[in-house]
Amino acid sequence: SSSCHPAHHRPPGPPTSGSARRHMASAVDGADSKFCVVLGAQWGDEGKGKLVDILAQEVQLCARFNGGANAGHTLLVDGKKYAFHLLPCGMINKSCKNLIGNGVVVHIPTLMRELEDLKDFDPRAIERVYISTRAHILFDSHQIIDGILEAEQGSSSIGTTKRGIGPCYSAKAIRNGLRFGDLLHFDEFERRMRDLIAWSQKRFGDPREKDTQAQLLLRKALREYNTQYAFDPEGGAKGGVKSIEDEIERYRKYAAILRTQIVDSVTLIHEDMSRGYKVLVEGANAALLDIDFGTYPFVTSSSTTIGGVLTGLGVPPKKIDNVIGVVKAYTTRVGHGPFPTELQNESQTLEDHMEEYIGAEVSCERKGHTSGPYAIKTGQRVKVGEMLQEVGHEYGTTTGRRRRCGWLDIALVKYSTLVNGFDSINITKLDVLTGLKTIRMAIAYRNKQMTEVRLPRGYFPSHLEDLKEVVCEYETLEGWAEDISHCTKWEELPVNAQRYVLRIQELTGVPVSWVGVGPERESMLRVNLV
Repeated sequence: SSSCHPAHHRPPGPPTSGSARRHMASAVDGADSKFCVVLGAQWGDEGKGKLVDILAQEVQLCARFNGGANAGHTLLVDGKKYAFHLLPCGMINKSCKNLIGNGVVVHIPTLMRELEDLKDFDPRAIERVYISTRAHILFDSHQIIDGILEAEQGSSSIGTTKRGIGPCYSAKAIRNGLRFGDLLHFDEFERRMRDLIAWSQKRFGDPREKDTQAQLLLRKALREYNTQYAFDPEGGAKGGVKSIEDEIERYRKYAAILRTQIVDSVTLIHEDMSRGYKVLVEGANAALLDIDFGTYPFVTSSSTTIGGVLTGLGVPPKKIDNVIGVVKAYTTRVGHGPFPTELQNESQTLEDHMEEYIGAEVSCERKGHTSGPYAIKTGQRVKVGEMLQEVGHEYGTTTGRRRRCGWLDIALVKYSTLVNGFDSINITKLDVLTGLKTIRMAIAYRNKQMTEVRLPRGYFPSHLEDLKEVVCEYETLEGWAEDISHCTKWEELPVNAQRYVLRIQELTGVPVSWVGVGPERESMLRVNLV
């Protein structure tokens, strides 16, 4: 069973002053970086968007390098929410250019909807968006194929977002995909698009001619996963698309609208760097979802780690001067796959008077229904995983799916640090832990068969069966009851909250540069604890 060890570490204290320390802070927190990269360090949903939003206010170019509309974050600007799945966060800074790099797969209807939503904020928003000629186009057919494949696999499915990401990257790999540069040569684009649709129909069958079982699968895919396709299984239209000809005309219009925004991205980003522009790169998904380094096969289809920045934008390693890893103060993951620190039935009696704090903060809004406030009474025992889920609003931006919750996994973060070379860490959602009398973190892995032997620090099993055999070695720290969401500087945090942050820094060996203490943009403390 998991062993539990008390925390033994130096007492916390506020950062000391001095020019050397101020220089060190700016060197790792991204504020003065020439080329800063922000990456997720866990299984995604760490809250990367808030830090990117803050840093994007001071840069001239913001770029995406991987993934597609399977990622998602919501920004609050002047009281209005903007949900981005494809657009970089720099869209909120009207003086910032935004680049969708060659490593991204782009569903153009989704892109156009996001641009339309921004018109009130910036009527000329489209003029600040640039798309690589080498970026692949994600078609509605990729989405329906994604839905069909998931429906066919049933209970053994991977649990994708059904956004067509995998099929589009597959098309890229087998070299029958279309890229944005093809839109600039539309006669060739039309020929290849007809070939692509013919290939899809040959491989998966024309939905209008499918047998009963296949029709049922298609209906299930369309109904449950909200996918779109050029052909509706009922013979009608989805999204106004009735035929191949309509689909081609739709893309002819897209080509006309986007023509001036489709660019050679390698030239653009290098010219901007030579002008002295500050560049911010935001990652989609996270390290443990990486196609190579993640918990395969429960991963996404792109490179989500630092290597993906190089191949997804066309920049050399020496240009990157700062990499920030975003680490949630606990761990979550969506979908299937092993989860060493997952909280099953562990419960605690919360600190006194926590029902006022939590009751005021939480409305339990699940996809499809609202069950009202998450009710907690003084002295009542609660399941910790359930509390984290409700207080942390752990429901997906893209799918609305419930996220599984667990204690912070330092072994996992250390592995992510080895792969990405983080210069500093942004801890998010520290406030969600408020009210717990004790907080545990997994500081190392042991093998179930040989619990006396610690696995090497930074080792993360590549095979799921080996990962299932991992036993976590836990360390227990004291919690805090004070509401920290209004703290504006490090010194205002409760001592035990400071200890928790410092322990993460000590165990990972990476400086903590930012600490998130609440949902607002202002609820982010810039700290220097070196």
